[in-house]
Amino acid sequence: MAAEYRVSMANPKPKSVTGPSQNSNVIARRKPAAAAVKTAYSLAEREEIFRRFSVQRPEPRGELEHTNPFTLVVAVALSAQATDVGVNKATRALFKVADTPEKMLDLGEERLRDHIRTIGLYRNKAKNVIALSQMLVDDFAGKVPETRDELVKLPGVGRKTANVVLSMAFGQATMAVDTHIFRIANRIRLAPGKTPDEVEARLMKVIPQHYLYHAHHWLILHGRYTCKARRPECERCVIADLCKSPEKSWDVPAPLVELPPQVIGEAVE
Repeated sequence: MAAEYRVSMANPKPKSVTGPSQNSNVIARRKPAAAAVKTAYSLAEREEIFRRFSVQRPEPRGELEHTNPFTLVVAVALSAQATDVGVNKATRALFKVADTPEKMLDLGEERLRDHIRTIGLYRNKAKNVIALSQMLVDDFAGKVPETRDELVKLPGVGRKTANVVLSMAFGQATMAVDTHIFRIANRIRLAPGKTPDEVEARLMKVIPQHYLYHAHHWLILHGRYTCKARRPECERCVIADLCKSPEKSWDVPAPLVELPPQVIGEAVE
């Protein structure tokens, strides 16, 4: 008899004119199982991956220099298609004279361009920084908003930038999917996806909740310094034994020790 059918034989009920016939089978109705989250790792493996990252970098930090939520918004917006090191070099002098929306508007677009001309797409980015500064003054009393829906209204601010600001400025657990995280999620099959939004949604589900707050920094730094784009340095990887990447070239994990404190502004890309 097929598994989905159940017949009670221990206590057979008497025949009934109105009830089902004696030979009727009763189909057991079960709720459909929840769709499995797409990942190559078990929960225990995911726990161990992020446990090791937490030992290696107990307090990971983003590597863009900033002094307040406004300068963070500007720095992240400027970092699109640019390195953190390059952005930091340009913004050190800029943020000394324009660390609020009002001061940025006083500086003006032309002088702002002079500060950031070493950054790619600097002309368009200067327009956006001035426009977002104006919107902050006009619509938000000069304060950076604390919700994603409001942040993405700012010129030049997309979902990734909003997630970085929510995490670094306001302490919210978000997943800012940059090129490093997108590559890592797909390469090691942690949360494969075709778009940054798809990868973000899957990472938010597969990463253990108690590791989620620091997770995007751990993944960014892992991608920047170990699982590099051109050639992953598997021999330096603390999760080499757990990694399920087809590109993996090493199976022995690197020693699990805490790394030296990050020196923000002097990191090498």
